[in-house]
Amino acid sequence: MSESGAGAGDRDEGHGPARAVLRHSLATLAYRAAKAVSHAPPGFGELRVNEGTRTPGRILAHMGDLMEWGLAMARGVPEWHDSEPLEWGEEVERFFRELEKLDAYVASDAALGASVEGLVQGPVADALTHVGQIAMLRRMAGAPIRGENYFMAEIVAGRVGTAQAAPRREFD
Repeated sequence: MSESGAGAGDRDEGHGPARAVLRHSLATLAYRAAKAVSHAPPGFGELRVNEGTRTPGRILAHMGDLMEWGLAMARGVPEWHDSEPLEWGEEVERFFRELEKLDAYVASDAALGASVEGLVQGPVADALTHVGQIAMLRRMAGAPIRGENYFMAEIVAGRVGTAQAAPRREFD
């Protein structure tokens, strides 16, 4: 097993069901992230709960780094970068731009240099965890996002930008 989590036999070289699940996972990440980062109050990116926690802006920068890392692994050249947070709106754009690049690569005919499983359990799952942190910080900042029955959400592979379908069933 290589450092990227992909043994040679684990790579999905075609457009089979594993890539379809990965693309749906990326679309799920986009849907949930768009909800968590949209309409954040002014100054939210710099919110500091206490000295030992990351700000929402630093969390979002890390999420962008995760998408860059995922693309690097998918290309077979894993490389990690720690980015300094940009202004909130710029960081939102950066995250979705990097997510779109990863999705486009997975949708292409290019071979994957890492296993689909590794990509899901590494950068995708980590980013989903951080979406939850941002959602929790939104509540702590007095700007909560509404709960939603995500099973009913209109999530479509390839829809990985900030423009997402309207929620079908939200609740407080």
